[in-house]
Amino acid sequence: MDDLTAAQQDELCSMIRQGCVELEQSLERSSASSKPIDLDEPIGRLSRVAAMQQQQMALAGRQAQTRRLQLLRNALQAIASNQYGTCRRCEEPIGYQRLKVQPESPFCRECQSCSEKL
Repeated sequence: MDDLTAAQQDELCSMIRQGCVELEQSLERSSASSKPIDLDEPIGRLSRVAAMQQQQMALAGRQAQTRRLQLLRNALQAIASNQYGTCRRCEEPIGYQRLKVQPESPFCRECQSCSEKL
């Protein structure tokens, strides 16, 4: 597998930056939906349960978005230190096609598969 070209790295860097902006905006918009449910608010029992379920779903979504945002920021740091596109485990190049789909990926496909089995 070949190292990334300068044009590929620039394209991926743009994708990562855009992903960070979109996730930051999404997290900002969703902050209200993950706030605790006010138990003193006069709503029916079923409505309260539904509201609590929606809150839990919103929290889970925010956690996933926060995790991805951190991975994207890590990728930007890797770009700045000239380590982007290299697998953190085996130190082989991560394929351009993989990075195009998941630009925040710190591992090549093989190492990612191995770590998921553990």
